[in-house]
Amino acid sequence: MLLKKGYKIANFELKTPYLAADGIIKLYNDKEEFQGIVLIQRLNEPKGIAIPGGFVDIGESVEQAVVREMKEEVTLDVKIEQLLGVYSNPNRDVRFHCVSCVFICKAYGIPKAADDAKEVYIYKLEDIPYEKLVFDHSDILKDFIKNLNLEK
Repeated sequence: MLLKKGYKIANFELKTPYLAADGIIKLYNDKEEFQGIVLIQRLNEPKGIAIPGGFVDIGESVEQAVVREMKEEVTLDVKIEQLLGVYSNPNRDVRFHCVSCVFICKAYGIPKAADDAKEVYIYKLEDIPYEKLVFDHSDILKDFIKNLNLEK
């Protein structure tokens, strides 16, 4: 059913997955040397290590959301390099159906835990703790590394 602007339906409840934007942050120093990727220890359930990110606000694009979330969670200003992919498995989040647009981002500086990040870590690609990652972030980071190898 198409809804026209201003058209109201009594007792209508829209059911749709939650939309999130996550950022794989490639961190560099001022000499353009790759330091690793930024991951967080989640403050809220489910506990564990995760790619930083969060929900898209009404009136916000996914690109705006990922930039905002990176600033809020790890205090970094990021530049989006590309969209890695959209992850939409209904079982990827134990709380509810959540669709995530995952971006590859670049940043400089020293990340600091903020908002709902309890701690922040910088991991070399070979040291990623896959067994501690929550949601489907293990699969996402494997896709990221596969993507890096394809670009070479």
